[in-house]
Amino acid sequence: MKKGKVIGATVLSFVMGVSMFATEAFGQQIKEQDTYRVLIQGPNAEKDQAKESVGVRWDFGAKGFTTTLNERQYQALLKNKNLTIEKVSEVQLGVKPEVAAKPGPGSQGSGPSDQTPWGIEAIYNDSSISVPSGGSGIKVAVLDTGVNVNHADLTGNIEQCKDFTQQKSPLINGSCSDGNGHGTHVSGTVLANGGSGNGIYGVAPEADLWSYKVLNNRGSGYSDDIASAIRTAADEATRTSSRVIISMSLGSSAKDSLISSAVDYAYNKGVLVIAAAGNDGPSSNTIGYPGALVNAVAVAALEDVQQNGTYRVADFSSRGNPATDEDYLIQERDIEVSAPGRAIESTWHDGSYNTISGTSMATPHVSGLAAKIWAANPSLSSVQLRTELQNRAKLYDIKGGTGAALGDDYASGFGFPRVK
Repeated sequence: MKKGKVIGATVLSFVMGVSMFATEAFGQQIKEQDTYRVLIQGPNAEKDQAKESVGVRWDFGAKGFTTTLNERQYQALLKNKNLTIEKVSEVQLGVKPEVAAKPGPGSQGSGPSDQTPWGIEAIYNDSSISVPSGGSGIKVAVLDTGVNVNHADLTGNIEQCKDFTQQKSPLINGSCSDGNGHGTHVSGTVLANGGSGNGIYGVAPEADLWSYKVLNNRGSGYSDDIASAIRTAADEATRTSSRVIISMSLGSSAKDSLISSAVDYAYNKGVLVIAAAGNDGPSSNTIGYPGALVNAVAVAALEDVQQNGTYRVADFSSRGNPATDEDYLIQERDIEVSAPGRAIESTWHDGSYNTISGTSMATPHVSGLAAKIWAANPSLSSVQLRTELQNRAKLYDIKGGTGAALGDDYASGFGFPRVK
């Protein structure tokens, strides 16, 4: 989409604090806390010396390295005027009241209220579908709060499990436990396999899950961990010669340099990145990052309500830039597609099921659809796969909800991509 006037967006499903540079105010702030995460930049020689002194959590090469400092370490590094110290953005679970979790219909060990919830029926364009299929061989990296690896509807699909949130070790392989529920929920919408026959289904139940825990059980974390997880997924795609989709139901009102560069890195490695638009609608220019990035597919949320002959964009769903309506081009801060996001039932972290709402729930519908399409068309590049999603979205234009209109609009983007 052509460039237009951009207004600062507000927070989406997960809230990320604004970065702060080393200033007097920053110096005052650190006195109020024991440790804090920072990005250190400067000449290589100076950075190498700092690495030896305080250690490294993640090394981003020319963009610097991150580490955790106490006040004494910070004060020592502050004396080196050749170094720039920037506070790493912090991410926190920030679901708005209207999209907050509600008690699930089933307790642990019982089945869901519907094996194919309305979102699955909608994206398949089939109200009578009983067993979805597809996604074989495609890896979907869900960057979230982890997953319940023992959930009956997910256990057969989990291929990788990594934890990027622990303080003592930046990356733990074989660990991705979810004490929050959000990560298990979105994973289920992508690829839940129905369990033993009475469980719930996702869009692409034959896809493989790479569960990368980037947010802790309170739903908070750091942008450097997210950026490293994005890069790890891209590197794993190359190492294993796999077709990989990154699904991120998280974001920020502020653009983060580490996450932005990581998304570009993944894009250049042939990975498709899909991210939530945010939950700060219906005002325009409220889309968050990383969904707002050009190299990420931003997903808006639909609800199971018909208006003007189509599904309706939920009021809570963040909107893009109305100045770029009707051009069918993607620029920064544009909504790309939309999918079911209100009252979505899926797997939960205690082994049961839960119904919640948000663009967090819309994103995995599109990630699952992308996996299904890619498995059926393995010769497609990630760029061609993105174009296929756009073309399918054009076939089902959304005309309901604030900002929705004929063609490409700032509320629903190109429309609602579906299986058929």
